[in-house]
Formats: sequence, structure tokens, C-alpha cells
Amino acid sequence: MMFIREAIRAIRVTLLLWLLTAIIYPLAILALGQFAFPTSANGSIVLNIEAQPIGSSLIGQIFTSDKYFHSRPSVVKYSQGRKAKPTGISGGSNLAASNPELTTRIIEEATEFQDESIQPSPDLIYTSGSGLDPHISLKATRQQLARVTQARGIKEDEIVPLINKYTDGRFLGIFGEPGVNVLRLNYALDLQELNRNQN
Repeated sequence: MMFIREAIRAIRVTLLLWLLTAIIYPLAILALGQFAFPTSANGSIVLNIEAQPIGSSLIGQIFTSDKYFHSRPSVVKYSQGRKAKPTGISGGSNLAASNPELTTRIIEEATEFQDESIQPSPDLIYTSGSGLDPHISLKATRQQLARVTQARGIKEDEIVPLINKYTDGRFLGIFGEPGVNVLRLNYALDLQELNRNQN
């Protein structure tokens, strides 16, 4: 009889803990996130003027057109377009510095910049460890400024304020380096061009 009572008590405690930790706590955190930090809680999705998602400000994307600032290279192939297959992964290539494949890729990247008379900063030719880095350094941004202004037919003075606006500072003011969010900057340039064409 004592054993049955203890078993029932253990089952009740287990169910109560399961209810608290598996249902009530996650729902409370979800509600708090949606109320206090809705943008962050939903993936920091950037929407265009038609309210359609164009990407996340937390995830790097590939930009190939000359009128855009290019992100860090990545071994992760992001899904783009309706026919693209989601990879659902992140990460670096894990190729050793002595690997010829890595050396070839870096030389190809560097050669493209040399054709533009640019001595590229490291973040324009080396991939990040996660493959998801949405930022590039201020130096890497400045190195691409001439190409973007030429492709868009505008002056540097029209882009510099946007670069300053979309530069994220050091974490807590002391950790890391300032970085420019490439997706936000490129979308701001598109909006600027759209406004200029309408006026």
C-alpha cells in the first residue's frame, strides 16, 4: 500500500514538473519574446516595401551584382529563389590551410579583387567559421564603395550616411569590431534608388 502511494506521488510530481517545464515555461518565454522583442523573436526578418521577407539581418546572404556590397564568402549555399533547395546547415569548410582546394579558392577570390585594383581585407576572401556572418568590416565596405557608386551612378556622399547608419558597434562597447550589416545596407540602397526614380 505504501509503495502504491509513493508511486502515485512520484507520477504526480513528474506530471507537474513536465507541465511546468515542457508547456508552461516555454509558452511563457514565447509570449514574453513576442511581446517584448517581436522582431528578434521572429528571426529578425527584413521585409521589403510590399511586406515580403527578403532575408534575415542575422544571416549572411550572397550578393553578386556590382551594384551591391558583397558579403563574406561562404561555403554554405543559401537557398535563393523558389526552385532552390534549402540546405538547412551552417558551418565552415573545415579545410586545412595546406589543402589545395582552399588555396585555389582564396587565390580566385583575391584575383577578382585585384582586377578591380583592390587589396582585399581578410573578410572579403576568407569565410567565417559559421558561414552565416551577416557583417563585413568597415574597411571591406570602403574597398567596395567605388564599384557600387559606379554601378549605381551616384556619388560616395550618398552612400556613406547609409554605411554609418547600418554599422553595428562593438558588443557592449568593448567586444569585437564594428561591422556593417550587408543586407540592411543593400536594401537601403535599393530604397534610395527607388525614391530617386520616383522623384
